[in-house]
Amino acid sequence: MSTLVRMSFDAPEETRPFEQGKGRLDLVNVESGPVGRAVFEPGWRWSEHVKPIAGTDSCQAAHIGYCLSGRIVVAMDDGEELEFGPGDVMVASPGHDAWVVGDEPCVVIDWQGYADYAKPR
Repeated sequence: MSTLVRMSFDAPEETRPFEQGKGRLDLVNVESGPVGRAVFEPGWRWSEHVKPIAGTDSCQAAHIGYCLSGRIVVAMDDGEELEFGPGDVMVASPGHDAWVVGDEPCVVIDWQGYADYAKPR
């Protein structure tokens, strides 16, 4: 039997706001797990706007995502850094910080790392 499902980020099942109004995470839940759309506003930085929610020294989520718009830098705990922009597929293992570059919101779709991301403990 085939399955066909339609969900929309315009009507997410859950929205998690970031600290200081610097963005949000919208989630839809599919059979294989949650898919998230994060909107990171200019000035957003994980260590300032999600760390207080997560309660960890660095982001401990593993991400596989696609950058729709804006630019974001991901800096691993070991010092490696990489900038992502529109059209880039992003893979980041646990143990990183990240921040928006420029004056445009960065929008990322992620189908791996958002199950517990910015989820109050």
